[in-house]
Amino acid sequence: MKGVSNLRISAASVYDIQVEHTKPIEHVWRMIQRDHQAVFGAPPLTQAAGGTGAPVVIVRYAEGEDDCPSWPESYSLHYREEAHGTVLEIVGRDELGLIYGLLRYSHKVLGVDPFWFWSELEPLSRELIEVAAEDYESEQPCVRYRGWFVNDEVCLIGWKEEYPPGEEVWLPVFEALLRCGGNMVIPGTDLPRTGIHHQLAVDMGLWVTHHHAEPLGAEMFLRAFPGKAPSYKEHPELFEQLWREAIERQRHDKILWVLSFRGQGDKPFWEDDPSFDTPAARGALISSVVRKQYDMLHEYVEHPVCCMAMYGEIAELYKQGHIEVPHRVIKIWADNGYGKMVSRRHGSTNHRVAALPAPEDKGHHGVYYHVTFHDLQASNHLTMFPAPSSLIADELGQAFAAGASDYLLVNSGNILPHLYMLDLVAELWQRGKVSEREHLEAFIARNYTVCQHEIAALYEQYASSTIKYGPHADDRAGDEFYHHAARDIIGHWLRGQQQGKDSLNWAVEAPSLLEQVRWFRSKAEEAIPRWERLERQCAEILEQLPPDERWRLETQLQVQLQLHRSGCQGLAYLCQAYEYFKAGDNPRSFIQASHAVWSYSEGKQALEHAAQGRWEHFYRADWLTNIDNTIGHADTARRFVRIQGDSPDMFRWYKDFLMPETEKYIYLENTHRNPLPDDELARRLEEVL
Repeated sequence: MKGVSNLRISAASVYDIQVEHTKPIEHVWRMIQRDHQAVFGAPPLTQAAGGTGAPVVIVRYAEGEDDCPSWPESYSLHYREEAHGTVLEIVGRDELGLIYGLLRYSHKVLGVDPFWFWSELEPLSRELIEVAAEDYESEQPCVRYRGWFVNDEVCLIGWKEEYPPGEEVWLPVFEALLRCGGNMVIPGTDLPRTGIHHQLAVDMGLWVTHHHAEPLGAEMFLRAFPGKAPSYKEHPELFEQLWREAIERQRHDKILWVLSFRGQGDKPFWEDDPSFDTPAARGALISSVVRKQYDMLHEYVEHPVCCMAMYGEIAELYKQGHIEVPHRVIKIWADNGYGKMVSRRHGSTNHRVAALPAPEDKGHHGVYYHVTFHDLQASNHLTMFPAPSSLIADELGQAFAAGASDYLLVNSGNILPHLYMLDLVAELWQRGKVSEREHLEAFIARNYTVCQHEIAALYEQYASSTIKYGPHADDRAGDEFYHHAARDIIGHWLRGQQQGKDSLNWAVEAPSLLEQVRWFRSKAEEAIPRWERLERQCAEILEQLPPDERWRLETQLQVQLQLHRSGCQGLAYLCQAYEYFKAGDNPRSFIQASHAVWSYSEGKQALEHAAQGRWEHFYRADWLTNIDNTIGHADTARRFVRIQGDSPDMFRWYKDFLMPETEKYIYLENTHRNPLPDDELARRLEEVL
C-alpha cells in the first residue's frame, strides 16, 4: 500500500482483540497464541492482558466504512501507518469471517501450514517477520456450505484410549477443516451422544449437519424403542417424538438440518415395511415425512437451512417424479464412492445412472463426495484416492456447472492418509476450479525443501500404478481390493465351494471360483512391478531428505506404497495357492499360502512403522481394511492345506521332501517327530521344490 511501511511482527508485538470472546473466538485465539509462540518462542502480548505499547494487530468486526465484502464469512486485512509503526486490522463480517481472517494471518504471516498438525510441519522459528503492507479482501468461496464428513473414522476412534474420542482427537480435525476454509462438518459416524464431537464442532464455529440415515440428527428408532417395529405407519408419534427432541436439542446451534426417511441401518425403509410395494407408495411416504419434518422444524427455528440427500433409492424415486421436496431445501447428490457422479454399485449391480440435477431442476443443489470410501470391494480406506486428481477436478467442476454448488460435503475418513486430496478439494470449494499440476507442485513445496520434482512424480505415478479392474476411469482399486476379495476367496475355498462366487461378480463374473481367482491373480501380478518400482524410487528419495522430511514422506506416502505392493503380492500368492490346491499339489499350495501370510504381514509392519511418535496407535483400530483379519484368513488357508497332505503328525512332508535319503528308512520315530513350524517348513520346502 502506498505510503505504508512493512508490517513488523515479533515477540513484542501487541494484539488488540476488540470482539467478545465467544467460544469460537476463544478457540481461534488459542490457535493464534500457539502459532505465535511456536514462531517467536513466547506467548503473544495483548492489551487486555496488560501488554505495554500500542497494538500492532487489531481484530474487530466490520463497520459501515470498512472495505469488507458483504457476503457471510467475509473478512479483510487492512494496513495503516501509525506513529509507532504499521498496524494490521483483521476485520470480519461475522464470527466465521474473523476466524478465517485470523487463520489467514496465521498462514500468510506466521507461516503455519493448514495441515501443520497432520503433516508434522512446524512453522520456522523467527525473531522478526516483515510483511509487505498489501491490503487483502477475501474472495467469496465457490461453495456456500463446505466441509467434511468424518466417516469410517476407525483410526481416529482407536488412536487414543478415550471412547468416544475426546478433544485430543477432534481439535486437530476441526482446526484443519477451518484452516482449509471449511465451515461444515458431520463429526463422526454414529458415535455415542455422550461424546464431545458435536458440541466441540459448534464451539469452534462450524455448522453441523447430519448423516442421511439420521434425519434431523435424531436417535435411531430401534435404539430409542427396542423391540418395536420401525414402521412410521405403525408408530408415527414415536418417530415424531425423536425428531422433536433432536430439534429442541440443537435449535440454538448452527445446523444444516437433514430431512430424510430411510430404514434402520441405512437401508430402504420398505425392507422393514414391505407393504410399501410400489414406487408411488414409497415416494408418497417419503414426501409426507419430509414435509412433516420441515414443518416441525419451522415451529422452532427461524429460517432453518435444510438439505435432503438424493442418495440411492431416494434419488431414483425423485427422478421418477415420486418425491416432492419442499421449497429452498438443498438437494444433495452423491458420487459412487470412487469419485464419479453416478449411482453407487450395489453388489454386482452397477447401473451408473447420472447423479446430478437435471437442467430443468432449478432449485438448490449440492454434492456429497468421497475421497475415501469403505464398501467391502475395491475402495480406498488406508490409502489415498486411487484415480488421478484430474477425475476429482473434472467431476466437481461438472457438478458446479450443473448448479450443485450450494453445498459440498467430503468424506474425509481418517484425515491422515488423505491430505493431498483434501487439500485439492479445499481449493476447488474455494475457487471452483484448479490446475492439478500447479496444485500438486504447491502442495509438495509446502512439505519438502528438496527433491520436490521427484516427490511430485511419485504422486503423479501413484494413480497410474493402481489396479484398473473395469472399463471406467474410476474403476481403480484401493487397499480394500487386496483384502476383502482375498478373504472372500478363502472362505469359499475352505468351505469346498467351487462355483463362481456371487460376491465377486462386481469384479469378474465366471462359472467357477478358479476362473475368478485367475482373474484376480492376473490383476495383482500386473500391478506388482509398478508398485515395486515406485517403492524403489521412494527409497532413493528418502536417502536425500533431511530427517523430518524423510519421516513425513514415510508416513504420508511410503506406507501407502507398501500397503499396495504387499497387498498385490499377498493376493497373487493366495491365488497361486488356490490354483496349486486345485491341481492337487498341496506342498506348493502351502508354500504360496505362506508367502501370502508373509506379504500381508509386511503391510501390517508398514503400519506399525508409521505408527510412531505422534501417530502411536493410530492404526490399531484397522477394522475395515483389517489387515490382521486377512493375515488370519491366509494363515488358516495354509494350515488347511497342510492338514490335507501333512496330517496327522505334520511330519510326512518333512520325510518326503527334506529328510536325507539315508535317514528315511532307518530313523526312530521318538527322535524325529518334532514337526517344523509352518514358516520354517514353507521356507525349506521352497528350497527343494
